[in-house]
This record gives sequence, C-alpha cells and structure tokens, in this order.
Amino acid sequence: MSVSEASKKTGGLAGIIAGQSAICTCGLGNGLNYYGYAIEDLANNCEFEEIAYLLQYAKLPNSSELKAYKKEIIAQRKLPKALKEILKQIPKGIHPMNLMQMAVAALGTIEGEKDDFSDQDEKIIRLLGILPSVLCFWHNFVEFGKEIDFESKEDSIAGYFLEKLQGSTPKADFVKAMHCSLILYAEHEFNASTFTARICASTRSDIFSAIAAAIGALRGPLHGGANEATMYLIEQFDSVEAALKEVNHKLETKQLLMGFGHRIYGTGGDPRNALIKEWSKKLGGDKLLFKVSEAIEALMKEKKPNLPPNADFYSASAYHFMGIPTEYFTPIFIMSRVSGWSAHVKEQRANNKIIRPSSEYIGVAPRAFVSIDKR
Repeated sequence: MSVSEASKKTGGLAGIIAGQSAICTCGLGNGLNYYGYAIEDLANNCEFEEIAYLLQYAKLPNSSELKAYKKEIIAQRKLPKALKEILKQIPKGIHPMNLMQMAVAALGTIEGEKDDFSDQDEKIIRLLGILPSVLCFWHNFVEFGKEIDFESKEDSIAGYFLEKLQGSTPKADFVKAMHCSLILYAEHEFNASTFTARICASTRSDIFSAIAAAIGALRGPLHGGANEATMYLIEQFDSVEAALKEVNHKLETKQLLMGFGHRIYGTGGDPRNALIKEWSKKLGGDKLLFKVSEAIEALMKEKKPNLPPNADFYSASAYHFMGIPTEYFTPIFIMSRVSGWSAHVKEQRANNKIIRPSSEYIGVAPRAFVSIDKR
C-alpha cells in the first residue's frame, strides 16, 4: 500500500512511518517505554528529574548524577528582568498556553541558542528550570498583584511548582502524585507536538523555536487539552446519577467524550491511565468527583468497550484534588513534555534531513489564464 493509499484509509497519517527514533515505543504490544524502560517501573520508582535526565542523556542517572542535575535545574529557575516585564503585560483571562508559548519565544530572543547548537543541553536545562517559574510568576502577579521570588527548599520541579503556585509547602503526597504525572506525560513518540518540534528542528532552527512550535500544537483540545475538557465534564454533576444520564445522552447523540480512546493504544488501553488513577483515588477517592469519574468509566466500558480511558481522564481529578486550577492542566503538560520534545530535537539534529513530505494534489487540472478584462 502506498503512503497516499494508507493516508486515505486511516486519515491523519495514522500508521504512517515518518522517521526513526530510539527514544520511545508506545502501542507496539509492550505498553509505553522510554529508552526501553517500562512506564510502570519509571512512574512507580522515580522522580521526574530522573526521567528528564534519561531523555536528555539516554541513560538513567546514578545518585550523584541526579543530585548534580537537580542542582543545575534549580539554578535555572530565575526569570530575567526582561521576561518579567513582558509577563506583567499579559492580562488575566488569556489562555495560559499562549502565555507559555510566548515566554519560550521571548526567552529565545533574550538568551538565544548558539548557531552550532553546542549549548543545546544547557538550554534544555534552562527550559526545565524556568517553565514552572513562568506560570507561577504570572499567576501570582495577575491574581494577587505580587511578584514571587524563586528561592525554595523544594529540590524537585514537582515540589517547586506546587509551592510557588499555592504559596505554601506542598503535601508530600501531592509532590509524589505530581512526579508521577510529569513522568507519564514526559514522552510519547511521534505525537502531534513532538513531530512539530522535529519538523522545526529539521530546518536547523533553534531549540526555543522548536519548543514554541510544539506548544502551539499541544494547545489544541484534540491533543493536550483533553484533561481540561475532562474536568469541565466531570465537575458539572452533583450526583453519579446525573453524570450517567448526561453521558448516556452524549453517547446516544454521538458527541465526542474527551479523555477516552487513543489512536495509538486502541482497545488495549493507555497504560498510563491505571497509574494516575491510583493517585486520583489516593488523593480523593471518597469525593464525588472521583465517584463520578469511576461511574463514567464503568459506563463507557459497558457501552463503548473499544474506547478505554486514556491518561487525561484521571489526570483531571488528580490535579483538581491537588488544588490546581483547571486552566493550568495543559501548561503542566508543557513542563513535563519539554523533556521529550528536547530529546527529539537532539535526536533530529544528530542525523538531520529536512522533513518535507509531499501532498497529493486534488485541485483543478491545468487551465489557460484569462486576462482581467475577459473574466
């Protein structure tokens, strides 16, 4: 089957091999793996920084390497004065994904990458350190009119983000749950945003441009925004019965239900779902929101067994139980996925050919030009 025939059959280039990568496998019968490590092992035993290190350097760090890596990230938390001034001009009510994209692009003008990319690892660490600060600085400024400092006793991205967002030392379970979520979202092969980053990198553009482009792709509700859409769904119900009635109606009227199904995993289910569900249950299993989520999951299993929940479905309630505003769910995705995007940028650059596919023309046949006085 030709590429064009396969595209017609599947739509959206599903199943089309667009390149080679040694970083991640997903949906190949062995779940989700980062550099060969099963996601279950990573999520249950690691901090996010271990996974960021793995994606950046293709190996898990030992204790001394992890300590040094975290120290490097901590040193990159501060915002330059110019970026602070830009963020202060962004009003409340804008989509925070646009804010994050703008901040990355602005940072590229303030602290640009070298043309030969010899400092790419430094820039990756800069992005890991600064992205939580961007969102928390802007949040505190527009909500409370105050500037946050960037000093913290929290040595992890998970703990630092929660502390600066909420203004207090986060609960230990919240930090652990955030580590799990960041690990689950860190990498996922040639998804839309990652492929966007690779396309941009293939032109020999800088890493800030590649990451900003990826954020633009992640902003769409069919990619990164599903956890927000899930939250808007489950929070509207005051009872399990009301939830089941409404979801049944959506199914009967063939409406899209966000948080279910995944084109890569198919009926086998997203392996990340069970991992984040455990944290949602631990943080709020006795609350209506979790009971509504479980009831919807059970109904979908009965009515739509080919559409199991994906990683976004229980991420929504887990974030909510940690006190995170819904509009920040997808920006958290950025803080995690920047590690995967950056790994793909590095890999693309290591053996680069510009990514420039062809299209199948379906327009009119060649025709004669007609001068304007005869049209």
